[in-house]
Amino acid sequence: MTASAASSTRATDLPTAIPGVDLNALDALIARQLAPRVNRIDQDGEYPEDFLRELGRLGGYARVAAPAWGGAWRQGGSGLAETIAIMARVGETCLSTAFAVWCQTACVRYLQLCDNAALQAELLPDLAAGRRLGGTGLSNTFKACCRIERFLLGARRVEGGYEINGTLPWVSNLGPDHVFVTGCPVEGDDGDGGLVFFAVDCGQPGFKLADGANFTALEGTRTFACQFRNVRIDDARVLAHPDCAADYLKRIQPGMILAQLGMGLGLVEDCIRLVDGTARTHQHINRFEDDQADDLRRVLAAARSETRRLAELADTVPDGAAQAELLTDILRLRLAGGELSLRAAQAAMLHQGARGYLRNATAQRRLREAYFVAIVTPSLKHLRQQLALREGEAGTAHATA
Repeated sequence: MTASAASSTRATDLPTAIPGVDLNALDALIARQLAPRVNRIDQDGEYPEDFLRELGRLGGYARVAAPAWGGAWRQGGSGLAETIAIMARVGETCLSTAFAVWCQTACVRYLQLCDNAALQAELLPDLAAGRRLGGTGLSNTFKACCRIERFLLGARRVEGGYEINGTLPWVSNLGPDHVFVTGCPVEGDDGDGGLVFFAVDCGQPGFKLADGANFTALEGTRTFACQFRNVRIDDARVLAHPDCAADYLKRIQPGMILAQLGMGLGLVEDCIRLVDGTARTHQHINRFEDDQADDLRRVLAAARSETRRLAELADTVPDGAAQAELLTDILRLRLAGGELSLRAAQAAMLHQGARGYLRNATAQRRLREAYFVAIVTPSLKHLRQQLALREGEAGTAHATA
């Protein structure tokens, strides 16, 4: 496989130019500040904070924030697609850092899509520029809404705001001066309409970050348990009150799930490179492996194309039946992307053989990272559950008709 052929997938359906983002500068930043630190990030849990802030200065998060807040997003544009492309570029080198980028852009997008203009003005300019970093604490919210687990936070309405209690076990891309978005049910309200979504300042009274478990991968993502003890959330920090929470959830969910493809696309690209790297010396035996580089390349090209198509649709913020259909397509693609990540990482490991099994080998790291793509919310089993429910509903409607 020639070098040009090996890089052909990278060019397919990836923007060769992103307005406001110098891709040469991005690649130089990755080579200078990220690539030399990958093993420290992976094995020692080093958090690449300087890289994340510099990426913000290059415009890496601005594609999901409107110009009014220092960004470049516009309804009907390609901001989400471009954000995913940036994330994929980072993910080719380090999935931990790509995940932190996803956390940051998810936080920005949650704020961009809320109706609290004062909160947007306060937080979005700094978040979109990387001057402040943030995360997303909606894993439990999403899973509890799907009846996978119980809500771990609860809110009580008080004068001018809410009082929050409970503990979220794992929220990433956090620190003492970071901010994140989460949501939970309000005492006395039932169902999705009873949720409140709000921004949390990690330094505010009653809130505490606590060290959690040590992970087999993604150690460098600043993942903490988040403890709420009578934490006061003023109305000024609310993204959606219970009366509009259901609509808000529908607004943010498609882009939040689809953007995770950025991690998978970058990982698969690098796994193909690892498979290609064995061709000169081991193709005589590796040709008997089930998955070859060209097989993976074809599937990746199709995934990139579909990701871009759905991202451009998600930026139009459809509603009603169109929104539901879009989310179903996104769930299918996210499932396929997770499965492809596992497939590509296993192929890379098997093609690399014993040298991929070394402690500092990229192949074994990619395999561990691929499992994260498969289990991060929504996990593959969560996606299959939701698709089964949707297909069952469609089948019931068809039978009734």
